[in-house]
Amino acid sequence: MKRIAVVDNEKLKDKQKKLHIQSLCPVNRGGVECIKIEKDGLLMIDENTCIGCGICVRAARDAIKIVNLPEVLDKKPIHRYGENKFALYNLPMPLSGKVVGILGVNGIGKSSAVSILGGLLKPNFGDFGKKADFKEIINFFKGTETQLFFEKVEKGEIKVSYKPQHVDLIPKAKKGKVKDLLKKIDEKGKLEEVAKELEIEDILDNDISKISGGELQRAAIAAAVLKKANLYIFDEPSSYLDIKQRINVSKFIRSLLDKDAAVMVVEHDLIIFDYMSDLAHIMYGSEDAYGSVSGLKPVKNAINIYLGGYLKEENIRFRGKKIKFEARKPFFKKQKEELVSWSGVGKKLGKFSLSAEDGKINKGEVIGVLGENGIGKTTFVRILAGEIKKDAGAISGANSAGKGNLNENVKVSYKPQYLESNDELVMVVLKDAVKKYTNQIINPLNIKPLFEKKLNELSGGELQKAAIAYCLGRDAELYLLDEPSAYLDVEQRLIVSRVIRDFVELENKSALIVDHDILFLDYLSDKLMVFDGVPAKEGIVKGPFSMEDGMNMFLKKLNITLRRDKESLMPRVNKLDSRLDREQKEKGKFYYA
Repeated sequence: MKRIAVVDNEKLKDKQKKLHIQSLCPVNRGGVECIKIEKDGLLMIDENTCIGCGICVRAARDAIKIVNLPEVLDKKPIHRYGENKFALYNLPMPLSGKVVGILGVNGIGKSSAVSILGGLLKPNFGDFGKKADFKEIINFFKGTETQLFFEKVEKGEIKVSYKPQHVDLIPKAKKGKVKDLLKKIDEKGKLEEVAKELEIEDILDNDISKISGGELQRAAIAAAVLKKANLYIFDEPSSYLDIKQRINVSKFIRSLLDKDAAVMVVEHDLIIFDYMSDLAHIMYGSEDAYGSVSGLKPVKNAINIYLGGYLKEENIRFRGKKIKFEARKPFFKKQKEELVSWSGVGKKLGKFSLSAEDGKINKGEVIGVLGENGIGKTTFVRILAGEIKKDAGAISGANSAGKGNLNENVKVSYKPQYLESNDELVMVVLKDAVKKYTNQIINPLNIKPLFEKKLNELSGGELQKAAIAYCLGRDAELYLLDEPSAYLDVEQRLIVSRVIRDFVELENKSALIVDHDILFLDYLSDKLMVFDGVPAKEGIVKGPFSMEDGMNMFLKKLNITLRRDKESLMPRVNKLDSRLDREQKEKGKFYYA
């Protein structure tokens, strides 16, 4: 059986630990050098002599991975980043006139795959340090659609435009006004038209370093679209965008299609992925070790297969258990004991004003919060958290008069939208959560591999999980979480939503969750609050409502309808002007019952 060994030498800096790991290897002890320490001090593993015993994996914690490859991958990788590093097998395939989505967890090679298609990464076919030319690439894929694709790329018949994943790095590489940067690459002469479609007209005269994450994302999408191309690749186009912007961007991306143009999309918001894509590939493998690509499937089938965790054609199970959506339980079964209420709350911040209609949160409830960016969601949450003072109105905790901060009457734990890091160890920061909730929070969120890392060494997704664990691990009655799905992949979002849902039910706590992922909020919420108004001018807090009433109100503004998939029970977006879309709108049912 072919296997891959991946070693993270950044985590193995102690020489004695390396020697100890080497001494444990049964192959080494038998006289054959399987684990060796190079002259430069790096620990390396010979994959040909490794027997996959797992002893070194346990000794090195998360610094070594030994993975047995499925038989279907008993071949050279398309690209490998070096000896004992990540390997990519197979590539997704674009199709003219279609949006092809790529679905998979973080660290599985999605960005590597689209970077090869986009010409940003030259594959080496496992020969480290080498960059293959078109002749080698075409020969490797002989007899497949991929061969034809790269032949057309070589002849100049396919021109690729690529929107990268990490748009936050753009200001570090580019300087100047947004308009000037976009003018330089505007090959179509459509800057004004595209800026209007993406609603970035007001920021064109701003410096690229002074715009928000959402504005940067839409500017990057504009940059990709303004190039003359017939294959457009968008890597995570919904990051930093609110739900209205996500729908708008999805429609805009679909508008690029014609008989000669193809679009590929990597996306973690399943509702948006479903809305944008016609067909999809599933990427499977082992995070940070190897990744491979399934055959092309209709998007509905691909999502259901992904949730089921089993690829029938490849005979590969890539997840231990299915992800199931359950029919919504009637809310009246919940205990209705009031925890927090508010009345006439108002706040003015510069030109922006926030007002809240009367509302309350009961014990044991999860309240989802939906609304555009810049409409006061974070402001309201910070008022509840006691971080900023209200200008008017009353907020009352159970058995309180509502004159002071909520914290004086109800214990509150708050996870902010923007996460800060420092050089504290994760295990120290999360000591309370580890002590009280190892099985409820730490294990399902897979926090243990992060224990010996400092907060400022964590990736965006790792820091998000640590922040969620810290918030839930504190002694509180009301948990406020602002955008907990940010930086998380599809699977992590579903796990986090289940963790929050189960925690609230078991501990009889309450939670208020602000997020832009409709699926995420649908999965965990009992009720919904909707923020209305005009971004940057006025925010109006409405609710909480029942899920049906709140979703109907919100989806009507977006002009989209949701139904439940008969197989998975997952909410799915109806295609605009489809029979179901028209029928639900006629009945005023924008959200499934």
